[in-house]
Amino acid sequence: MHPNQPSHRHSLRTLPADAFELMGSMRFAVSLLMFICVASIVGTVLVQNQSSSAYIDQFGPFWYAVFDKFSLWHVYNSWWFLLIMTFLVVSTGVCLTRNAPKMLRDAVSFREYVRVSSLRAFPQRVEFDNAAPAADTAGRVRELLKRQGYALKERQDGDGVLLAAKKGSANRLGYVFAHTAMIVICVGGLLDSEMLVRLQVWLGGKHPIVENMLISEVPPSGRLSMNNPSFRSSMMIPEGGRANNAVVMVGDGALVQPIPFTLTLKKFIVDYYSTGMPSRFASEVEVRDPDTGKTFDQTIEVNEPLRYKGVTVYQSSFDDGGSTVKLLGYPLKGASAQPFSVSGTVGKAAEEGKDVPADVRDLRVDITALRPINVEDLSGGTPQAPRDFAQDVASVAGSAAGKKNEHLRNVGPSVEYRLVDASGQSHEFRNYMLPVVLDGFPVFLAGVRNNAGENYRYLRLPADDDNSVAEFMRVRALLADPQARVEAARRFADKNAAPGTDRQPLQTAAERALQTFSEGGLQAVAGFLQSNAPPSELERAADIVVRLIGATVAELRVMERERAGLAPLPVDGEAGERAAVWSRVAVAALSDLAMYPAPVFYSLADFKQVQASVFQVSRTPGKRIVYLGCLLLILGVFSMFYIRDRRVWVWVAPGPQGQGSTVHAAMTSQRRTLDFHREFERLQAALLRLKQ
Repeated sequence: MHPNQPSHRHSLRTLPADAFELMGSMRFAVSLLMFICVASIVGTVLVQNQSSSAYIDQFGPFWYAVFDKFSLWHVYNSWWFLLIMTFLVVSTGVCLTRNAPKMLRDAVSFREYVRVSSLRAFPQRVEFDNAAPAADTAGRVRELLKRQGYALKERQDGDGVLLAAKKGSANRLGYVFAHTAMIVICVGGLLDSEMLVRLQVWLGGKHPIVENMLISEVPPSGRLSMNNPSFRSSMMIPEGGRANNAVVMVGDGALVQPIPFTLTLKKFIVDYYSTGMPSRFASEVEVRDPDTGKTFDQTIEVNEPLRYKGVTVYQSSFDDGGSTVKLLGYPLKGASAQPFSVSGTVGKAAEEGKDVPADVRDLRVDITALRPINVEDLSGGTPQAPRDFAQDVASVAGSAAGKKNEHLRNVGPSVEYRLVDASGQSHEFRNYMLPVVLDGFPVFLAGVRNNAGENYRYLRLPADDDNSVAEFMRVRALLADPQARVEAARRFADKNAAPGTDRQPLQTAAERALQTFSEGGLQAVAGFLQSNAPPSELERAADIVVRLIGATVAELRVMERERAGLAPLPVDGEAGERAAVWSRVAVAALSDLAMYPAPVFYSLADFKQVQASVFQVSRTPGKRIVYLGCLLLILGVFSMFYIRDRRVWVWVAPGPQGQGSTVHAAMTSQRRTLDFHREFERLQAALLRLKQ
């Protein structure tokens, strides 16, 4: 036999007892609480319950995969967090089971069997002789202790009597209440977590739906029972729509949760601050009970939910409920400036019009959002000098919600759409319907980004007299026309060549500059100059060429207005300066269009908004349990910290030869604080006053 075999068998026999001892130990409970605190920090710092794509954009595919292994995106409903909570309940329950009976017995016990010799060992003790008989002295001591609020129990021992007194025994109940509160709160939290839903997935044959389908098409395996005891779900209802089913997200899938009534959104209300930011949003709904046919109206607001038949409906947010938009498309390639219309619904692909150019037909237009109000911080403006579009030509980026300063402006409606080519590559765009005055000139802001994880980068398109981009687009089309470039260069040479000199060299230079500019913008011009001009003359040459391009683009605008039958542009005065600014902004915009990742520009021509309200629908039976746990925790903490357990023993016996009496008294407490010492001094003085 192996020498270690008996010890090994002994360890196996004691394993259950050791495990029980560990589960009920303080160090095990503290370790679990530490893990819960760390998990709570992660859940607070890391935004929870976002889409997978948002986390991938933020952290990258590698760290997303690592974090996803530990379900850090929904910490409080992850399997390991629920397991820790379960172990904490078990550990606290074991500790309570082991210690509560002893504490309760100790709380009701007077410990009346203490011996006189033991009283002499207490630090706080009193001994004196009294001339009164033992019975009289015991009676006076009894009355004294009762006046001070002590509960008494007497034990007769021969000729002497022991008075055992105690006060503040409810202190021991604090331990029981506090530990019971932890169990009750954890149980309530577990009931209100996803645990019950996940148990139905693991053991009840429920399968979350990951495909796109209508709620009416969801099979029974994807539906939860209407009597589901606990759930947290969401529901989106457009104005005029109704619903009696919510959606419970489980991992990357969803389950349908029926609710015992039908909600109809009659009207969605949004109030705004003077800056255009939402100050209040509410939903006027009609509630219909299918069991009784009863209907009633209610307004659901933030912090004012609807509670009916055990289900609570909160106002969570609002969204688009299927607004329709009409877009006006302008080709960005070729010499055509003929616009075409596209209609669509937010959340769906747009329907192509009849006159869509050939190079645009292969692009799918997905309307992703309509924003009737946009509050932006325009304090930064945009750079004055022309820059590459990829280097943030405009600095107006993102929403200014939450900022309060004088630079906040409501810049009007905007539309967001995504262009997807035949290979699946896409870019996202945000275009504003109305011009915005930046640096004293009205421009249209056109934003673009590669994916949702980036900020929009904007370019400026100059607005014409009709507050549209139509004139700019016609100038762009003329720039793409070789014959128009030749004519603009000729007009420029006629106006700027010195009298009596050959105008052809100036015209040729203007034609070459316009051609290079039309092919790649100012970047292409810069590359041409770097290859052909000496370094010492590069800055001077660049200044000349930029002026030349600006002047020829102004000639293109003159030609465009002649063809459109518009009035000639003024040359002098404020109107002339405004026309010059228009040309400068147009040059920067035409240069940036060379980097624009689409062959078409869509402007928002018209829209019909349909609001939708997003509700959070929940049934939380654990809420009342948590409230009970909080009450027990308050009682427990109050009992442990503010109720002091004090015990007093007084032994009264006849004196020597039966004359008088002898008194031995002692006092103790769990916490010997300054208050305890002062209380003992008062008791000592009161006892000594009994002497005769």
